[in-house]
Parts: sequence; C-alpha cells; structure tokens
Amino acid sequence: MKDIVIAAGYATRLGELTKNFPKPLLKIGENTILGRMLDDIDRIPEIDEHIIITNHKFAGIFEDWKKDLHYSKPISIVDDGTGTNDTRLGAVCDLLYAMDKLHIDDDLLVVAADNLLFFSFQEFVNFAKEKQTSCIMCHEQPSIEKLQRTGVVELDANNKVLGMEEKPQVPKSHWAVPPFYIYLKKDLDWVRHSVENGCGKDAPGNLAHYMVEHTTMHAWPMSAGRFDIGSLDTYYEAVEKYGK
Repeated sequence: MKDIVIAAGYATRLGELTKNFPKPLLKIGENTILGRMLDDIDRIPEIDEHIIITNHKFAGIFEDWKKDLHYSKPISIVDDGTGTNDTRLGAVCDLLYAMDKLHIDDDLLVVAADNLLFFSFQEFVNFAKEKQTSCIMCHEQPSIEKLQRTGVVELDANNKVLGMEEKPQVPKSHWAVPPFYIYLKKDLDWVRHSVENGCGKDAPGNLAHYMVEHTTMHAWPMSAGRFDIGSLDTYYEAVEKYGK
C-alpha cells in the first residue's frame, strides 16, 4: 500500500505565513504538521512508500525537509509543475498525476496534509482489510451549518456507504467525511478515469463522491478526533494547544 499525501495547495488563507512556504511543513512544537502524520503512517506494516505530491513552488522545500528524515519507508516528492494558486491542478488531478508519473498500481492510502489526528491510521487500514472494499472515513457532526460545508454520507447498519453528497443544503445524516481515503487496487481504473468521466477536480472529496457512485465503499467512523488547520486562527490555536 502506498501512502499518498496531497500537498500541492497554496494555503492562501494563511496569508504571509504560507506565501513562500508549504502549510504541511509549518511547525507544531518540535515537529511539522506533516511530520506528525507520517510518524504514525510510517509504523503501518502495509505501507511501503510515502509519496508527497506538491507544486513546483514548494517542491525544493520538501526535498530539503526530506534530507533530515529517518523514516523506515522511502519518501518520494512529486512536483506537479504548477507555480501559482490560479494554475493549480486540484487535488484529484494531483493524485492522478502522481499515479501516472510513478506508475502506481497498488492499494492507496490518500491523505490531506493539514490535519492533526488523535487516532492511528492503522485502524483505518484494518477496517479496509476487514471490509475488502475501498473506504472513506466519517465522524458525527451535530452542526447543520458545518455539514453544509463538507461531504455527508448515508450508511447502512454495516457501514456500507449508501450515498454521498457534497455540501448539501439539507444533509441526510450527521456523518461528515474528512479528507482521508483508501482506494484498493481493484478500483484504480475508476480512479484513473474519474476526471474524464465528470468527476470534480478541486477537492479530494470530489473523488470519494464519484467512487461511491461507481463501486462499493464502506466508511470507518473515526475512533477519536482531528484538528483541521485551515486558517491562521486555527494554526495558532493548534500551536497553543498541541505544540507544548
């Protein structure tokens, strides 16, 4: 299984902090946001490589960061060739670009690089092995307002995904979908042809929505919380809460 980190965005909401520096490499205490995530993923026996897809503007910074790492699994940095927020490929196209460039034909763990997690991805991998399907994560979200800004899934009693909506005005459940996914090798043809068949390009949730409509998927209810770093305020809050 390959660990693919989507890290090609420009984090414009963080202003000067990320004008010339990638958000995933911002420090939280002595570690980076991405480093905290890789510390966990690197321990998963099924993972045999970390692949970080970034943009041309930040690729050199990731390469320099990589030199000081000592993970047990190799790390590959993929430059998507873009240099500005206006020319970005979008998360789904970045994933397809990395798959094509590195000729990837393995099970995939696909993660966004701007979250602090309070559980292990090993649990997610175990869930996918049990279900033998591609999988998404979910968590209960009581706020209708927040559900209207994210992906929302309906599940049956066995956590099979019955349907998914992006940013629904009238959510059909309280199960929100964070940006973490497992796509099994047997489903990669659906992934590869997703954009040409009408899948949205920008958010990673676009691909999950597309996949739910084309193959059987299950959703793993997160066993603990996460902290999404999406703005200057949330970054400084994370530093204050978790950087001590």
